[in-house]
Amino acid sequence: MDLLATVNWSRAQFALTAMYHWLFVPLTIGLALIVAIMETNYYRTRDERWKGLTKFWMALFGINFAIGVATGLILEFEFGTNWSNYSWFVGDIFGAPLAIEGIFAFFLEATFVAVMFFGWKKVSPGFHLASTWLTAFGVALSAWWILVANAWMQYPVGMEFDPDQMRNVMTDFSAVALSPVAVNKFFHAVFSTWTLAGVFVVGVSAWLLWRKRNIEAARMSLKIGTWVGLAGIVLTLWTGDGSAVNVAKVQPMKLAAMEGLYDGKVGQELVGFGFVNTDKKPGDDLPAIHAEISIPYGLSVLANHDPNSFVPGINDLIKGVSLTPQGDTINTVSYAERISMGREAREALAAYSTARKSGDESAAATALKTLRDNYKYFGYGYFDEPADAVPPVAITFYSFRVMVITGGYLLLLFVMLIFVYYRKAEFLEKPWLHWVCIISIPLVWICSQAGWVLAEVGRQPWTIQDLLPVQAAVSAIPSGNVVLTFCLFALLFTMLLAAEISIMLRYISRKSKTNIME
Repeated sequence: MDLLATVNWSRAQFALTAMYHWLFVPLTIGLALIVAIMETNYYRTRDERWKGLTKFWMALFGINFAIGVATGLILEFEFGTNWSNYSWFVGDIFGAPLAIEGIFAFFLEATFVAVMFFGWKKVSPGFHLASTWLTAFGVALSAWWILVANAWMQYPVGMEFDPDQMRNVMTDFSAVALSPVAVNKFFHAVFSTWTLAGVFVVGVSAWLLWRKRNIEAARMSLKIGTWVGLAGIVLTLWTGDGSAVNVAKVQPMKLAAMEGLYDGKVGQELVGFGFVNTDKKPGDDLPAIHAEISIPYGLSVLANHDPNSFVPGINDLIKGVSLTPQGDTINTVSYAERISMGREAREALAAYSTARKSGDESAAATALKTLRDNYKYFGYGYFDEPADAVPPVAITFYSFRVMVITGGYLLLLFVMLIFVYYRKAEFLEKPWLHWVCIISIPLVWICSQAGWVLAEVGRQPWTIQDLLPVQAAVSAIPSGNVVLTFCLFALLFTMLLAAEISIMLRYISRKSKTNIME
């Protein structure tokens, strides 16, 4: 019972830290780009107004950057404190991108961010501009290595298990760093930060317009924010399509949970609206979705770009059954078989260790062969029944729809703002438009957080897909310790968030009473 509590509280603590950290990271990455664009305009035109705008948004970037670093450091320490078995099992692989991020990307940021803030009168305009762009590049590069590590957890490649060390070792760094899941995840995340920063700049600019302060600065900022945000949301939707294809290939159970789909078919529809039946269990006859409104062939198109393709549901995956477009049945590996193979792998690993200690090379070789034959499903050996491998359907289902609905809203927002800016400029004086933009600020963060909830909750119960479930990855620590640190971190992070919001609001309010562009 204490192990279960430790697992649940450790998951809750990591989720708390990651979600707070992701409140700051996307604004850092997106604002860095916007600041670089504004300074580029200053460098090209030598118009002092652009320099004033650059400094204004740069200050907000700096406030956010500092607090984001603090939460990120805590997040990395939790791998050792709360997830030590995980860190041992795959530290050789997972630790590499984190080390690169810390040694290279972070130092790149730290070096050039100092020049960016304090070098206006100490270096040439060209060098200062280069420093600003290198800062923007550095924060994106940091995201690259973090997302490589996360993508590897979703799609473990480029490694093999060393039974003598009882851990996985990296065999192909390029496979880890350049896997299709990692590449798509990076671009999807970075483009989404452009969207978030664009909404932030638009919202603050709209507040200035509503208060009738710094009108020219607000209009110039709103234009940049709108174009960056529009590019971000269009590219986010495009890479989101790639994410769906990757999930269908390497995490089909996550896709099934996203749709509340238990029994798939050829030409599978996409649920446009509905409520998850929380009483539904794999294998029963209860309906999965109440009040369902579906888009014909939608999920087959989303997952496979083929309206006549088969998309397996939860029951299909558990049974190990797939279908061809012609209706022919294809038998894959059922979850019951995976559990059996996983247990064989675990038993073979124990037998190998015993044989090596006793010097029985023949028995060791036999056990090693059994281990390698079954290692693909090693993690399933920790489950009691196939249903243990099903993620929380309701959270996964709703987070996907929150992300898609708010993402669609943001696309419409930016299209409307482009139309208003170039065709109906008089609407920029309308209070209703100002408040639409201001209210969009929390909505874009909800969209961003929903995407990460989908990605991480949909992977459950795995820390590493198919290899290590959460109950085998956790540290052997009392649950009470985790509860205590959870409460402390919740208090600390909330205070940091409140401090950041307070500092930002005070800065915006104070600067708005002066000429921002001076």
